Amino acid sequence: MKEQRRGRKIAMTPAEVDAFLAEERTCRVATTGSDGPHLTPLWFVWDGTALWLNSVVKSQRWTDVVRDPKVAVLIDAGREFDELRGVEVRGVLTPVGEAPRTGAPDPDLATPELLFARKYAGRDEMHYDGRHAWLRLEPTKFTSWDFRKM
Repeated sequence: MKEQRRGRKIAMTPAEVDAFLAEERTCRVATTGSDGPHLTPLWFVWDGTALWLNSVVKSQRWTDVVRDPKVAVLIDAGREFDELRGVEVRGVLTPVGEAPRTGAPDPDLATPELLFARKYAGRDEMHYDGRHAWLRLEPTKFTSWDFRKM
C-alpha cells in the first residue's frame, strides 16, 4: 500500500481510521464512465482490511466498475474548518457473491453482511431486495486528515 506523503501532521492513525470508517455511514464513490467521472453516494462497511459497498446492480456505478474497476472513495465529516476530517481510499473494486444478491449462503459475505445489517438496520440479519450486490475494495492507498489535530 502506498504511504501518505502530505499532511502527515493531521493524518489519522490506523486506529483512528478504523473508528472513523466504523462510525460514518455514507461514502462517495468515484468511478470512470464512458463519458468521464461519475460520483455517487453509497452506504458501506469496513471490516478492518477492505471497504465493502452494497450497490444496485443495474446502476451506472456498477456498469462503470465492470468497465474499469479502479475507484476512489471518499468518506468525510465536519462542518467548520477546524472540524473537517476524512479518508480517501483508492483501489480496485471486485464483485463478490451473486449479483444481484438473493441471500444464498456465502461465507465470503458473512462478515460484511453482519456489519452492514448492524450498522444500517440495527439487527443481525441482512435484508435482500434482489437489486443489490457486493463490491469489495482492497485499499492500495489511504489518505486521511483530521483538522481537529491542528
